[in-house]
Amino acid sequence: MSTTLVAVCLLTTGCAGRDDTASAPRTAPPASAPHGYVAGAQEKAEQQSRLVLNAPRPGDTRVLDLITGKVHEVSRTAGTAELTTDGRFGYFHTAGGTHVLDAGAWMVDHGDHVHYYRAAIRDVGELPGGPGTRIRSDAAVTAVTDEDGRASIYRRAGLEKGKVGSARTLPGTHAGAVVPYAEHLLGVTDDGTVAVYDREGKRATSPDARCEEARGDAVTRRGVVLGCADGALLVREDDGTFTAEKIPYGSDVPEAERATAFRHRPGSDTLTAPAGKRAVRVLDVSERTWTRVKTGPVVSANTAGEGSVLIVLETDGALHGYDIATGKQVSQTKPLLTGAPETGTHGNAAPVIEVDRSRAYLNDSKGKRVYEIDYNDNLRIARTFDLDIEPALMVETGR
Repeated sequence: MSTTLVAVCLLTTGCAGRDDTASAPRTAPPASAPHGYVAGAQEKAEQQSRLVLNAPRPGDTRVLDLITGKVHEVSRTAGTAELTTDGRFGYFHTAGGTHVLDAGAWMVDHGDHVHYYRAAIRDVGELPGGPGTRIRSDAAVTAVTDEDGRASIYRRAGLEKGKVGSARTLPGTHAGAVVPYAEHLLGVTDDGTVAVYDREGKRATSPDARCEEARGDAVTRRGVVLGCADGALLVREDDGTFTAEKIPYGSDVPEAERATAFRHRPGSDTLTAPAGKRAVRVLDVSERTWTRVKTGPVVSANTAGEGSVLIVLETDGALHGYDIATGKQVSQTKPLLTGAPETGTHGNAAPVIEVDRSRAYLNDSKGKRVYEIDYNDNLRIARTFDLDIEPALMVETGR
């Protein structure tokens, strides 16, 4: 079913409060604030997913609310080379810096239960660093690692209030991103040594571990996964003690087939990464195992994990579903993209597959649309969202 969607609000400074989900005036917290209370936000019983979409030229940006089906027009960001997210904020990486947009949808995971929130969409400001800058966050801090490996730490509370604020700089330089984890900061120094810092930037007791040629990272419930030359390194924290466990490939893997950029459903322990041009590597963090799934020419891949299919966008423009255990293809859509996607492109400029707890999303830039896919029903197209821009870049927030 195709639903034509129109922009409902130009969210400039004077209009940002008109988001239909957060139009109530901001008030002081009640004398006895209930558990999970967040000023200026509405707590909801279900995930409040939103897609942030950008057309690098001319810079038009939209936020698609997947609950209401409405499209919100926000300020333009031209020349975006990469669009990333930490689950709430969209980070637009340009040659002049990184623009920050609060998408107004996020979750807070307390382990045994989760809180879901929605609020007004608003611009936050600019972070230093352009393409190549890596941004990782937890509930307290946001770590920004520039392309030279220097890491700056910002307080999350400032971004949540709409201000970038000042930063604290970690000593030295790092290979890959510095990752907030377990009330600490985890990085890999230029010589491959795993380093742990407290939030003040002081070195803490670190595991005796190395990660050569560190590229790619993911935070899972089992710990932080780092992509290394010989496989993955799983770093975990238990009662203040950090340990590291190698998950090797099990054989020599050519550099072009290493897992260097992980994609997964937030909260899942199953990670995916392209393995060359015609295969995908799947890492089951729980079982500490790698699986190489042979596919057609890969453009993008992702999975919901936990027994779900591996979803692969191939150069025929169709989504293909593979059983991870057997490697067999079990489902396929018709070609969905307008024009052929670029072969062998795995960055954020190519179409991407975003996955949440019940649906997957695929952006068709030339077709000016986004597809919603039910991956539990043979990759059925559940909804099609028609847009007034070419959504070349896409991330999902609210997860």
